[in-house]
This record gives sequence, C-alpha cells and structure tokens, in this order.
Amino acid sequence: MANVVVVGAQWGDEGKGKIVDWLSERAEVIVRFQGGHNAGHTLVIDGQTYKLSLLPSGIVRPGRLSVIGNGVVLDPWALIDEIDRLRAQGVAVGPDNLVIAENVPLILPVHGELDRAREAANVTARIGTTGRGIGPAYEDKVGRRAIRLADLADPATLETRLDRLLTHHDALRRGLGLAPVDRAALKAALEAVAPRVLPFAGPVWKILAERRRAGARILFEGAQGALLDIDFGTYPYVTSSNTMAGMAATGSGVGPGAIGFVLGIVKAYTTRVGEGPFPTELTDAVGIRLGERGREFGTVTGRKRRCGWFDAALVRQTCTTGGVTGIALTKLDVLDGLERLRICTGYRLDGREIDHLPVASALQARVDPIYEEVEGWQESTAGARSWAELPAAAVKYVRRIEELVGCPVALVSTSPEREDTILVRDPFAD
Repeated sequence: MANVVVVGAQWGDEGKGKIVDWLSERAEVIVRFQGGHNAGHTLVIDGQTYKLSLLPSGIVRPGRLSVIGNGVVLDPWALIDEIDRLRAQGVAVGPDNLVIAENVPLILPVHGELDRAREAANVTARIGTTGRGIGPAYEDKVGRRAIRLADLADPATLETRLDRLLTHHDALRRGLGLAPVDRAALKAALEAVAPRVLPFAGPVWKILAERRRAGARILFEGAQGALLDIDFGTYPYVTSSNTMAGMAATGSGVGPGAIGFVLGIVKAYTTRVGEGPFPTELTDAVGIRLGERGREFGTVTGRKRRCGWFDAALVRQTCTTGGVTGIALTKLDVLDGLERLRICTGYRLDGREIDHLPVASALQARVDPIYEEVEGWQESTAGARSWAELPAAAVKYVRRIEELVGCPVALVSTSPEREDTILVRDPFAD
C-alpha cells in the first residue's frame, strides 16, 4: 500500500479538504506538513460544515491520528480557537488523536503585526498576504531565532529565545514606526497558552516511523497550491514555504522513500486569491458566473477569488515540478450549463508560442493564453458518483484535460459532499 501525498496543483483553494477527508477513510494517519493558518479547508459531511485552518482534515474522522509536522508554522492561539470550535460541533480532539511536532516553530503576535505593517507600507507592489504572520514566522525559522513548541516547556530556554527574537524584531519595528514589543506581555501570553498546547507535543518523526513499521497507511496533506510555492510559484506573489510533494518528507521527518502516490488537486477551472499573474482570468459574465456557482470566497479570509478558464499549460508544469502521479478534478459541476468551454494549452509571448509560464515577472505579465474551445453540457453533473452518470461532453472534457496535462485523472469531485466522488484509480492501491 502506498502512502499518499495530496497537494494543490494550481493557486490553492482547489478542494483539497474534501479529497483528503474522502481519502482519510483509507488511511490511519493524516499529516499536515507545511503552511500555517493562512490556509483553509471547508468540509461538508452529512450537511454539517467544518472549517479547518491548521488541523488536518482527518480530524473529523474517528479513529484516525492527525499530525501537524515540523514544516508547519503554528499559531498556538489560532490552534486552540480551532480546537474549541470543532469540539463545540461534536468533534473529539485530544492528545490521543492529535500530535504536534515538538520542533514546530510558533507564530507570535509580533509576526502578524510585522506582516500587516509591511503590507500596508508596500503600497506600490502588495503581495496580497493574509496578514497572519506566516512569512515573518518562516523568516525567523531560517534566521535561527524562532520560538518552537518545545521551548514553552523550558522557562530558561524561553527567556533566551525571547531575547534573541526581540533584538531582531525591535530593530525592524523601529524602521516601520512601530513601538517595541512588550516583552513581559508576550512572555505572559506564551506561559498562559503553554498548558493548552504542550499536551499535544511529541516526536512526530519517531511516531510516523513506528506507524510505518506497523503497516499504517499515511496521508500527507499540503496547504495552498504549487503555483504559490516559494521556489516554483509566481514569485513574489507566493507563500513562504515549499508547497510541493517533496516537502511532505522534510516537513514531517519521514524520508523521501515514504512517499508513494502524489495526488494533485485541480479545479475544472482556475482561481486565485490576491495579487499576481493570472493568464486565463475572466472579468466578464462567465467569470462572475464561475465565482457565484463555485462560491469562490476564501475559507480563511473571505476574500473573493479571481476566476478563469482551466489552464492546462500551468497544471502540466506543476505536475512535472511536483512529481504528480494522478490528479483529482474538483468542482466539475460548476461548469454545468455553459455551452462552450475553453482550455488554455500554452501562451504567446512577444509573437512566439511557448508551452510554459516563464519565471520573470515582466514576462509573465505579457503572456497571452492560447485557447482550445470544447463543447459544454447542459445536463447536471452535481452529485454524480460514476462515469455513467456524467454527460458525454463532460467525460470528453475530463479526458481532454488528461491529454493536455499529461497526467491521468484518479478522482472526480462533483459536489462538496464527501460521497459525491468518482473513483477512477485508488491512490492507496499503488
């Protein structure tokens, strides 16, 4: 049985939450391996809606172990709020079904303040961050001045870490016109939250190794999408971590040999939140229709998502850089009723055709999509659970995406509900 990594293969918001939840029925362990509470998953299970930001999607399934790996940056206060919210909905969350890596770096209030101050000051070229401190927290991690979860259990270490952290942050804050950090208040806040989060701390790398030896199937859950990857995304309009499948190994403490099947999640069209290039963006009635039918608002921020046609050139690129084995196509039902559909197959740049999005921002801004037009369908695909229930034109659309992307479709999702899924190839069977 293969361990499976689930990653977004567009700009995030592809519907990973539902797919991870659906796959978690076949897994014993679900691991979140990067990102922070800037990511969001919405699960709809038997009419009940669950909104998750930090917790792995498997947390709503009894009998599963959910894990937050060291590649995540963790806001302990956001975590406690999310746990309390889920408990109020009847979901059991405790140290028996949730483990957090002891070496996970923490997001502190100073990170959010710095994030928002920078974005406000950067009036000429905003990145479009969520302002939740994810970027500054990752900066402190690589700058070797982060406070990690294990530090909360050691008062002497915490004092040292605070000294090093605030020496850096107070200098930054002076440059932005902010007051120095209230060290005593920050320390008190950390001491207050420590008893609530430390019971979840554990050696994730060791626990996962033991589960692997016992034959457990592990599902690794990414956040955001490949086009927001710090290296391969549309830089600088990206997140602050690697969002590719390879991060599952380093972000949880398992070796690369633990990764079997890589499932790339893609919408049947394209969306992105915030700033940055978007070659197939639609600002006309069709774009508005996609946004309305797809309920395209961010789970975390509530921001309206930009919508456009499916970009096969971009997904082909992310499937290559991400090592995607198969794709899960979501929100096929949003395209119901459109007479004609377009698929981007490549770009024109300064009079010549290219088959990938260039790295340079100036070139990205100048590309024009090359479209192939295909037949739409008038019948409903909502709730379909087999190929036989799909209109012929919808099947052709899926098959054409496979051809253009160069990667087989493993799953098709036809509504937010857990069971409205067409299984073509079981990732865990490989």
